[in-house]
Amino acid sequence: MFMQLQARLPAKKWLEKYLSGEGMDYRQIIALFIPILIDQAFIIGLNLVNTAMISSSGMAAVSAVNMVDSLNIFLINVFVAIATGGTVVVAQYKGSGNDRLVSQATAGSVTSVSLIAVGIGLLLMGFHTPILNLLFGTASADVLDNARIYMIGSSISYLGIAVVQAVCGALRGVGRTRASLMLSLIMNLLYVLLNVVFINLLHMGVLGMTLAVNIARYAGMIFALVYLFKIDTVLRVRVRDLFHVPVSMLRRIMFIGVPFAAEQMFFNGGKLLTQIFIVSMGTYAIATNAIAGSLAMVFQIPASALSLTIVTVVGQCIGRGDVADARKFIKSFLWIGSASYALVALLLMPLFHPLVSIFSPPPEIIDDLFVVLLVNAIAQIPLWAVSFILPSALRAAGDSRFTSITSMLSMWLFRVVFGYILGIVLGYGVLGVWLAMNCEWAVRGFVFLWRFRGEKWFAHKLI
Repeated sequence: MFMQLQARLPAKKWLEKYLSGEGMDYRQIIALFIPILIDQAFIIGLNLVNTAMISSSGMAAVSAVNMVDSLNIFLINVFVAIATGGTVVVAQYKGSGNDRLVSQATAGSVTSVSLIAVGIGLLLMGFHTPILNLLFGTASADVLDNARIYMIGSSISYLGIAVVQAVCGALRGVGRTRASLMLSLIMNLLYVLLNVVFINLLHMGVLGMTLAVNIARYAGMIFALVYLFKIDTVLRVRVRDLFHVPVSMLRRIMFIGVPFAAEQMFFNGGKLLTQIFIVSMGTYAIATNAIAGSLAMVFQIPASALSLTIVTVVGQCIGRGDVADARKFIKSFLWIGSASYALVALLLMPLFHPLVSIFSPPPEIIDDLFVVLLVNAIAQIPLWAVSFILPSALRAAGDSRFTSITSMLSMWLFRVVFGYILGIVLGYGVLGVWLAMNCEWAVRGFVFLWRFRGEKWFAHKLI
């Protein structure tokens, strides 16, 4: 017992030194982080399982899903960005102790995100054929046929996932990460179970995945709204609040959300353009990129959870006017993020062959997959935290315009242009595109570190 107590004391001192401050201690931060970590692990793990399941329908199916998902990520992140604006405003009002405006901010987030999602979904359904021909016209006919089905189905599901994201974002803003976790798990576990039924048992392929995603997301939406109106005791939102949101509250949400949405459009537009480069390389290249992308996300699980947690932590610190705590927590999160990458890479790289086997890839692409994943794993250790966790923290402090402009410029000046040169002109293929992405992380991470060293990032008056 004495030995165990001695072992715990250094860990406790470290936690108190680096993860405790005036308004929040390490116990509260861990309580915020663990549910988000579990949520990210399930989301990414289930995405891995879904990609593996659709792989059983052939390379044309997995290529189609990957192509359309690159567009889905581009569009879904627009209204997820607005939901993030809601999270920041909710967190800052929670930090300032204003419960009435916490409720208004939550209602404004749900309303604005829902309207944007419906608009985007209708546009995509109406113009799916010209969009597919414009972006992926060089793909084979069977890939395009599958892509058309998946695109229409994904568009219909946007409202469902939008409401879930808005509600979960508000819950994270007030520190209710367990409730956010449960809503996310309901939606994502249902999605996987339905995929097992529609894809593995009924052999419905891409159509089955489309049905699964719609049923799961709208079921998640229903659960989220029932929780918000009937069960929640912190946010206190009523149905009529969604239709009477003050314009001043919407402005605050949009102050964070709109620059972030613009960033996501340009940032993911650049990723979409690099996807077009890869489509021109053939079906094997598309499959290599899809499988490598799914596996790379597994490496990101702890750091992605830190990136979401820091929005609540920094938002509440700034809401209290405690810049010193915000600085301290940001530095700690950056070091922990990089350390988590090193640990995960050491654990997972030796398991490459068992992991990749779940996708049943053609033997021709396995060596390329290993090289891409190894290079990316090494680059992520020093670069990912400063490139993604740090801008999340700056945005939580209200510094949304600078972070958005930096991300847009770095994406288009480095990832897109350099990706074309390395991947197409110099013939490095998928590896060249990924190397360009790693270079872009380094550039934007350096700029964000420079911003963080100054004082302008916390000078914005949001609430």
